[in-house]
Amino acid sequence: MAPSPLLSLPDSTLVVDLHPSPNIELRKSGSTPDLLLLHYTGMSSARKAIEWLSRPESKVSAHYVIDVDGRITQLVAEDLRAWHAGVSNWSGETDINSLSIGIEIQNPGHADGYATFGARQMAAVAALSADIVRRRRIKPVRVLAHSDVAPLRKIDPGEKFDWRWLNLRGVGHWVEPQPVDELDAGLAGGASDPAVADMQRMLRHYGYDCDGHGLLDPKTEAVVRAFQRHFRPARVDGRIDRSSRETLERLIASARRVPAA
Repeated sequence: MAPSPLLSLPDSTLVVDLHPSPNIELRKSGSTPDLLLLHYTGMSSARKAIEWLSRPESKVSAHYVIDVDGRITQLVAEDLRAWHAGVSNWSGETDINSLSIGIEIQNPGHADGYATFGARQMAAVAALSADIVRRRRIKPVRVLAHSDVAPLRKIDPGEKFDWRWLNLRGVGHWVEPQPVDELDAGLAGGASDPAVADMQRMLRHYGYDCDGHGLLDPKTEAVVRAFQRHFRPARVDGRIDRSSRETLERLIASARRVPAA
């Protein structure tokens, strides 16, 4: 496909193919991207994902798609608003599409044999992400999962995505999680406890859209699961246990010391 006037050149030297999507807009109110959002495609192949992200009727798009072999395709110019985040929220901001660059990583997803992210693909994710955060000066704490900004709707890229490995290559925010204690089942759904209110307060402080009423309701459970998928993937259950609390405390403390990219 011939490049569109809006995507005549790639934004990154790592891009192999251009496949312009018509599903684009100007970023709202002069916004510039300061957030990198990672997804999985949830489709059987990158080719099918690219085709879908390029159909007007799909009403979705992303800036980049990374295939399992590490091949990088750009669909939307970084200066433009792609339609990848949907209804989402981070640190009180609700137009995440205007604030972010979206990378779709080929993986069939949880509904169709959720696959391990291979070495070549992860190397490409790290290289492209590092290039974007360097050029756009995106802070490590602003490299997020789709599930972080839309925990009631999304679970991607999921617990198999290796955020620790990515952090070791200079992308994203990470601390070693407090190990899971198998004897600590944690507070379950429906619990009303000061520890719930404290966890809600910390989640909201970090950026999650989380109420502070002290009840472990379904929304809070979904937010806790999103946090666990990203930062404590050893057990993703939505329960508030010591491991989750202490990991979040470490993240917040570390975020105060993390320099800008």
